[in-house]
Amino acid sequence: MFHKIVVANRGAIAARVLRALKKLGIRSVAVYSQADAGLPYLAEADETFCIGRAEPKASYLNQDALLDVLRQSGADGLHPGYGFLSENAEFARRVNASGARFIGPSPEWIEAMGHKTRARDLMAQHGLPMAPSSGLLTGDPAQALKAAQAIGFPVLVKPAAGGGGIGMVAAHDADELVQAIARAGSLSERSFGCAEIYLERLMLKPRHIEFQILADRHGNVRHLFERDCSIQRRHQKVIEESPAPLLPRALASAAGENMVKVLGKLRYDVIGTVETLYGGGSDFQFLEMNTRLQVEHAVTEEVTGIDLVVAQIRLAAGERIDDVLPPVITTQGHAIEARIYAEDPVRFYPSPGLLKKLRLPSGEGIRVETGFAEGCSVTPYYDPMIAKLIVHAADRASAIDRLIAALDATCIEGVKHNIPFIRQVLDSEEFRAGRVHTGLGAEVLAQERKAVA
Repeated sequence: MFHKIVVANRGAIAARVLRALKKLGIRSVAVYSQADAGLPYLAEADETFCIGRAEPKASYLNQDALLDVLRQSGADGLHPGYGFLSENAEFARRVNASGARFIGPSPEWIEAMGHKTRARDLMAQHGLPMAPSSGLLTGDPAQALKAAQAIGFPVLVKPAAGGGGIGMVAAHDADELVQAIARAGSLSERSFGCAEIYLERLMLKPRHIEFQILADRHGNVRHLFERDCSIQRRHQKVIEESPAPLLPRALASAAGENMVKVLGKLRYDVIGTVETLYGGGSDFQFLEMNTRLQVEHAVTEEVTGIDLVVAQIRLAAGERIDDVLPPVITTQGHAIEARIYAEDPVRFYPSPGLLKKLRLPSGEGIRVETGFAEGCSVTPYYDPMIAKLIVHAADRASAIDRLIAALDATCIEGVKHNIPFIRQVLDSEEFRAGRVHTGLGAEVLAQERKAVA
């Protein structure tokens, strides 16, 4: 087991990992940028290091600075959290080469799954269903049009290297396609340093279903059921829940077991999430695999009772999965998570500023994950998420009611926030009925605008 771990991240996930390290009795090292010097979770770490200026490239994306912290602190592990360098194979290799251990999948897996078209090819070879798609495109309109006609409009133009919904642009005809490939390529180049794109058939009103995977370094793989992440804005998740509503349990279990079979054969390790699109029937069409802990991991923890961060650390240390997880994993009740962002609730533009008031709810079945306290500032340098609000209840209807009550008990002043949008979705007839899909958030917003007009 590790004796000291560097938490190479910030905000809610840094606070979450620090709690897990305390639970395991492992000494912790927190890092922070100059902009984050006053955040409250830093006081929970055994050691802290400033790693640079506010800009991500000068701090949380600064590999040399983080490796210096590893050396100076004498830590033997580094937890990357999510975002930033969590899916950077080069960084994982450098951490491992330093004599410490990167707490995530092997660099080879991070690299293999980080390039979306190569990941799709690999998973297709092993029988996972795929949405019709193209190979890599250079940005040539004629080449893209030929590929789109073969797939059939509408299509989604997607970055080959990336995630988080960044750079995804829909095209419904040839004219839109020309603009979409230019925009997607430009966004991908700026965000991921790679302009490669590909096309995928755009499913109408699909559900975004993902499966949580844990694996040891000895070839053993388990799944911890699914999460429904269909409620999104700008292709980014806002509300997640487990189990997925109106999804036959036998169907979900069979899909999870099939993924376990494939990943076990390939000897995947530590932690990951298989993301799929589900349009009905029996096929969960493979989208991508995220080789890290997910933002929405808490809903799985709430229904299974398993601490995923503790499990991730123990598996990265080399423990066998049968020693980390119970023989049989079951779920109890229903959990829903809402991501609360400092942003305009209609246009979804970031709204940085001072949190003049931040009163977050508490009580039975309510869990809050945050890196902020009242008086802190949401800066323009990083993701504007203020907190994650997670509820657990005996059934889905009760969980929805509990989440609405928790949102109503939340008080945020000083920045705009998206709680009004979340409330509108939770109150909608379609969400209440479990008829969720990736376009529901936009539909609810459009209905609200029409009602106001």
